[in-house]
Amino acid sequence: MADNTDNTDNTDNADNKDGGRRVAVVTGGSGAIGGAIAARLAEDHTVVALDRDGDVAVDLADQAQVRQAAQEVLSRHGRVDVLVHAAAMVAFEAIEEFDLELWRQVQAVNVESALLLTQAFTPGMRQRRFGRLVFVVSNTFWRPAGGHQIAYVASKGALIGMARALAVGLGGDGVAAMAVAPGLTRTPATSVVPAEEFQDVAAHQALARPLTPDDAAAVVAMLVRDDAAALTGQTLMADGGLVLS
Repeated sequence: MADNTDNTDNTDNADNKDGGRRVAVVTGGSGAIGGAIAARLAEDHTVVALDRDGDVAVDLADQAQVRQAAQEVLSRHGRVDVLVHAAAMVAFEAIEEFDLELWRQVQAVNVESALLLTQAFTPGMRQRRFGRLVFVVSNTFWRPAGGHQIAYVASKGALIGMARALAVGLGGDGVAAMAVAPGLTRTPATSVVPAEEFQDVAAHQALARPLTPDDAAAVVAMLVRDDAAALTGQTLMADGGLVLS
């Protein structure tokens, strides 16, 4: 759905190399949910997907590559107005067997890359007095399926905390930070989940229907619009009403 608002800032646009369109970076933009978000935002943004096979290729677990990718985006486009962190590494292990290096890799992809990109892009956002940071989290933070999800759930909780802290820290400069929490969605990453579990989860949602990547994408698109100017520090549940917070 196209944004009918004026998609330019009221500040100096000398650094805008995209004809006045805002620039949105989407991590995990080659994935199911990230791809749906990228496609939705492309209706009224210049979208740059950061992924192993994205518009800018990057291993989000590698700090140096993430920093280099951020600089490449700024070199190409001159600015970033919207950062959507949708990339996620999923690793399920028994608590007693969880390897510390695997834990650190999950946190590097899911949390640390979001921090590094935020550090790279928010100075320009603050200068222009406009910016949107949206972290895609998960309703498993409220309803984990079990201890085998410990690294994944912990990483999503960290992003929620980051969004809240950034909302306070950056709000005075017109930059909003939010999180979107999808429910159980059929993607390649959830292909190991039995069909019966999908049916059971959907049956317990207030809106008892399967969730699609477009459900999360629609909420993200809403949050980056000018109409959402009063929203920051919140986590919006895009899970059909499974978690009512």
